[in-house]
Amino acid sequence: MKNLFDAASVAEVKTRLANLRPDSPRVWGKMTPSQAVAHCAGALEVALGDKTVPPAFVGRILGRVIKPFVFRNDDPLRRNAPTTKGLEVTDERDLNKEREQLQALISRFANAGPQGCTKGAHSFFGKLTPEEWAILAYKHLDHHLRQFGV
Repeated sequence: MKNLFDAASVAEVKTRLANLRPDSPRVWGKMTPSQAVAHCAGALEVALGDKTVPPAFVGRILGRVIKPFVFRNDDPLRRNAPTTKGLEVTDERDLNKEREQLQALISRFANAGPQGCTKGAHSFFGKLTPEEWAILAYKHLDHHLRQFGV
């Protein structure tokens, strides 16, 4: 499965991220390209243990049920899922600045490997292995890059 511990997947995501433009047309959702990139950076900060977000009540109920479906194959994440509290980005950002920060976080995550992942729980899925964090990180980045056709 594609994940951010795999060099080819990291290179793919970085190439796609480089192709994102401020005027890239949105296929779904409400975020602008710069907001989506800032949001993805926040999610990687969670995966690295730099940031925490509160557990989602609905995650306690549905997270364990949905988790096997997310981690069973390379199918992309579904469109229009609600944004986790604490990772919303509503102000306008500079895409180039946000892209640089996200690329640095992707490199840091990939280079740190499994020992660099948080030991904390995911706000929706609960406890994840480092490999699950790497798969989810790839799928989340892919989701938002597909949101803008890149």
